[in-house]
Amino acid sequence: MSVRSITRILPAQATQDGAGVRLLRALGYQHQVRMDPFLMLDAFSSDDPDDYIAGFPPHPHRGFETITYIVDGHMRHRDHLGNEGDLKAGGVQWMTAGRGIIHEEMPQQENGLLRGFQIWLNLPAAEKMQPAHYRDIPAAEITTAPLAEGGFIKLIAGTIPWATCPLEGPGQGALASITQPLIADICVMAGQTVDIPVPATHQALLYVFEGQLDGGQQAVPAGHSVWYGPQGDVIRIAPSLDAADGVRALLLAGRPLNEPIAQYGPFVMNTQQEIEQALQDYRHGVLAQPAASSI
Repeated sequence: MSVRSITRILPAQATQDGAGVRLLRALGYQHQVRMDPFLMLDAFSSDDPDDYIAGFPPHPHRGFETITYIVDGHMRHRDHLGNEGDLKAGGVQWMTAGRGIIHEEMPQQENGLLRGFQIWLNLPAAEKMQPAHYRDIPAAEITTAPLAEGGFIKLIAGTIPWATCPLEGPGQGALASITQPLIADICVMAGQTVDIPVPATHQALLYVFEGQLDGGQQAVPAGHSVWYGPQGDVIRIAPSLDAADGVRALLLAGRPLNEPIAQYGPFVMNTQQEIEQALQDYRHGVLAQPAASSI
């Protein structure tokens, strides 16, 4: 067993999206700050409703998937098909935009606090024009394994082959057999070290959102992403020596598509011509036709 080395540490960039929701963007604020197959990683966290309550009014997507994970608070959503839901704390929504979907997401407060993530996961060219669909995964269906001293692993997608008890995620989107995404919320307490097996085929990073990570030559504070090289079998997660409360991080790993990317806002395709077609379809009201199915 060998540990993957850290290749770079990047601070997330403060920005706003939707109707003024304040967030930190760890992936996607520049085209070169992507990690194939992941296009974007947004972290939102505030106890001030003014930072998020205006939400994300109706907007389109085409060509990729969104994975929304709510840590605290909840978020209502609905789409052009008439589907509605309320994503609660600890739950996940996995939405495949495919050919097109128009939806809205409206954050809700619980004692003022809202905290969570949205991940954009690319679709291969052959899957970009499939009908849209989504799955809501409540917290009770998220595979959770306790660690010693109070830590835990919440496995949102993929498999972690623990020798004693392999962990299986609750489900993936259309990419399960292609990019094999591994997404997990991992909390490690002070004085502990956890090694997470990651396939050699996968690129990987950690986004620190509580405490400090031991980054080898430096402590990595919350609000930073840690990128790993391709050599090695495991990602090692340990709090820095002065992190009395441990560390909590979101692990993203996936098999690259190695396909060209053309992006214009909420449309992610392979060519500029496909982007222009998406814009034209949206303007003409046919972005999401034929009607998508929901699951």
